[in-house]
Amino acid sequence: MKLSKIYGIHSVQSALDYSPKKIGKAWVDGLRQDKRLTQLVEDLLDLGLEPEKVDRKKLDKLADSQNHQGIVVEVQMPAELSESDLKNAVLTLSGVPLFLVLDNVQDPHNFGACLRTADAAGVHGVIITKDNATGITPTVCKVASGAAETVPVYQVTNLARTLRWLKDQNIWVMGAAGEATQTAYQTDFTVPLALVVGAEGKGLRRLTKEQCDLLVKLPMQGTVESLNLSVATGVLLYETLRQRLVVI
Repeated sequence: MKLSKIYGIHSVQSALDYSPKKIGKAWVDGLRQDKRLTQLVEDLLDLGLEPEKVDRKKLDKLADSQNHQGIVVEVQMPAELSESDLKNAVLTLSGVPLFLVLDNVQDPHNFGACLRTADAAGVHGVIITKDNATGITPTVCKVASGAAETVPVYQVTNLARTLRWLKDQNIWVMGAAGEATQTAYQTDFTVPLALVVGAEGKGLRRLTKEQCDLLVKLPMQGTVESLNLSVATGVLLYETLRQRLVVI
């Protein structure tokens, strides 16, 4: 069981909304009078959890000096699933598969944002690499706003091998790359799909790129060369959703 502390009004509210049974302990600022904080305390009491009233110095220590807004809770973090879990999910999946693959993504804010969009766009699961990448952390959960609880995250040791297996299951592997000649708006995303996005500033690794059936890009009309990873992922996932809704 992986226990971590999360903090802040928004992230604690998300924990209460999506995984209240996984909250174990809570600490609150005994001197702070805040309507939102008071409501969170009442919600915790309704769960049978009485927050410990402490001073700000104690909260600062619990939250590693981050902005805790007067509340810290200890929760059981969502666990990354295995390659075996991924295979079982693919083989038993109903509907047209849609997976998001993150190749060595290390920024927890980007990962959390990708999870949030993946949930909204109906992604069946997010595949991440075990090495040189962030897993599910308190920061990821905070940014994901509950999506870390709802979107399965599969951690694999050999991404190239996993992509080959997905292709054997008749799932198209499409990579996002700035050097692609084909844009997302010229691409059919209604097929069974694993969309692969590379790391911040580095893009797809060579071995990952070699496993892609197709590379696609977003048209850039201004002076910047690329979009933020999570923004680009959001655009691609929503183009996928748009096309699939049109088909339906």
